Amino acid sequence: MSDWLRQSASDLGRGIAAGKIDPVALTETYLAAGAAHPFGPRIYVRMTPERALAEAESARQRAKAGLRRGLLDGVPISWKDLFDTAGIVTEAGSMLLEGRVPEADAAVLQRATQAGTVCLGKTHMSELAFAGLGVNPAYGGNTDPKPGTPPNLHDPALAPGGSSSGAAASVAFGLAAAGIGSDTGGSVRVPAAWNDLVGLKTTHGRLSLQGVVPLAESFDTIGPLCRTVEDCAQLLAVMEGGKPADLRGATLQGRRFLVLEPYSSDVREGPGAAFSAAVARLAKAGARIETGTVAGIEEAMALSPVLFATEGYGTWRDVIEAAPEKMYSRILERFRGGQAFSAPDYVAAWRRLHVLRALWARETAGFDAVLLPTVPNLPPDVDRLMQDPDFYVTENLITLRNTRVGNLMGLCGLTLPTGVPSCGLMMLGAAMGDERLLRLGAAAEAVLA
Repeated sequence: MSDWLRQSASDLGRGIAAGKIDPVALTETYLAAGAAHPFGPRIYVRMTPERALAEAESARQRAKAGLRRGLLDGVPISWKDLFDTAGIVTEAGSMLLEGRVPEADAAVLQRATQAGTVCLGKTHMSELAFAGLGVNPAYGGNTDPKPGTPPNLHDPALAPGGSSSGAAASVAFGLAAAGIGSDTGGSVRVPAAWNDLVGLKTTHGRLSLQGVVPLAESFDTIGPLCRTVEDCAQLLAVMEGGKPADLRGATLQGRRFLVLEPYSSDVREGPGAAFSAAVARLAKAGARIETGTVAGIEEAMALSPVLFATEGYGTWRDVIEAAPEKMYSRILERFRGGQAFSAPDYVAAWRRLHVLRALWARETAGFDAVLLPTVPNLPPDVDRLMQDPDFYVTENLITLRNTRVGNLMGLCGLTLPTGVPSCGLMMLGAAMGDERLLRLGAAAEAVLA
């Protein structure tokens, strides 16, 4: 049974379909692993054993009757603690929301439950999802980075990546078959890359945000963190209530990719070398690689403060200012940065961004996807982040730099492990081209594995 903890969600589903895996025994194995693991309390805010076992029993009965609802029926997954869960505390990593109990599940959780997936519990995250490093010293009402900060797979002293930090750790440490997170500026892709997982940022608007605690709803997206591209495809379909992308026959032969400059070369040595080696392997498999930039991208990046911070602060101002002492100072500063901009600033920034998005679409239309290192840096030391405010700010900004391109341009994005620890390769695809991107990702995954 311990082997189950390292299998992909899709393989577990095939095991259930073949009668080799009992959904209840599978769920019990994951629940026991989470309860016994020394990092369990730093990964899960709370596990939901009663709900999980009830859902597993229903999956067992459907399997016996030949009425399974899909490949992932009976497979246990984790949910970031900003997805509402009926009757279960959902606090989005913030003491500002202490004791908040939703009356209903988030829409995507409802659909996933209807498809038969098993909810193992809620995972830790950066406070209100507004950080890329994954540390959360304020959660729990103290300034100790634990237990609000999950461990990194490669070294628990390093940052796990955020804001979907616990979602990544739950999968990387074998405590969930897959995790569901959110991505506003990189919050699925960063922790996936730093923990050697596959992470999918869906196109904005593709999945319902109903019942999801917001950061900036104009950019908020939902996405899975998984062991394989196939799992990402299956979970997108589960949360949308549709059919998964057909990954059969996916190939890189003749596919045309743009390596985006300077975002691919202006990176630190480790991620840069891993990216270059990965791109060379894609080229060897038949991909056509070109290097260049896209007009307007730097201008779009310069709009980030007015777009993200202004909407975030506008959403949370009254709650924050009623009890600012409950927040981690670095996160509080980021939110309050939204005070610097007026409503005309915000409207003008959005009007300009729409123009720049159209320019991006025209200039990249001839490419199947844009390539760049998922994260330009390696996971920093948590203690140093806590002790050096300037280091925290600079590392957080560079951590989110490359992933933010996808959010600003309204794209879908996929990060893949390169085989080098904590170094991911990111593919950015056109808006609503998620299935096409997943096919490209499946072909690249086979080459990079």
